[in-house]
Amino acid sequence: MHNNYNVAVLDMNAGHPNEGMRCIKALVTEFLSEDHVGGNFDVFEVRVEGEIPAVEDYDIFISSGGPGSPMILGEFWEAAYFGFLDAILRHNLSKPNKKHLFLICHSFQMACVHWDLAKVTKRKSTSFGILPIYKTKSGEHEPLFEGLDDPFYAVDSRDYQVVGPKEWKLDTLDGKVLCREKIRDHVPLERAVMAIRFSKEIFGVQFHPEADSLGMLHYFQRADKRDQIVKRYGKTKYLDMIAHLDDNDKIMKTNHTIIPRFLKQAADNIDAFKLLSV
Repeated sequence: MHNNYNVAVLDMNAGHPNEGMRCIKALVTEFLSEDHVGGNFDVFEVRVEGEIPAVEDYDIFISSGGPGSPMILGEFWEAAYFGFLDAILRHNLSKPNKKHLFLICHSFQMACVHWDLAKVTKRKSTSFGILPIYKTKSGEHEPLFEGLDDPFYAVDSRDYQVVGPKEWKLDTLDGKVLCREKIRDHVPLERAVMAIRFSKEIFGVQFHPEADSLGMLHYFQRADKRDQIVKRYGKTKYLDMIAHLDDNDKIMKTNHTIIPRFLKQAADNIDAFKLLSV
């Protein structure tokens, strides 16, 4: 017997080509291809077409990263996107059949801005590379991180950062800060928040857990990107990043863990609800 799940993928890339969407689609396709799992997924082009999924039509939502500022800029699609975030929250507060949402990087930042759960600020310089992510005490008990080292490694690529989480507001949602960025002893700045469990059903990360070695290798080998990285960070850093791609304990371990676990956890919760409803 197949359990069917409808998955909505919100593309926040504003029409820019990227490897992240390929990776998200691959992970969702893999999940829907497992034994006793069926269903379908649809992609919504949010920032170009203003497409937003209807909350009642889907069980699981993944909202991607994307370029540009996560601040409220008055763009035509923003009100609908923020309405979508609120609709998920409202649904889960009032209905027994919960909706599950995973927010990546740009989407994560926008949720923090919209729900006023933390400050989002522009970084002094871009954070870019395959970087260590450190678990908080709460993060050590987070099921989606089970099996990942502390620190674990992920692709980080951002000009903005989430800082100063409002813990009391997170408490009202039963939310928790789960990870922070690397410790920088020589920099007197607050460490950015890298993951938050907003609620039992809503999870967000500042990094890119979807990234895989193939996509990053394509990205790093593009002449413009290679030259950009070497110019900004030096050849040693560039070669180090390439070397990390072949390390099974780095981004592929993260790729195989966080989003697949999120999808499985969501499916298990949906199945449990269906059983209770029979």
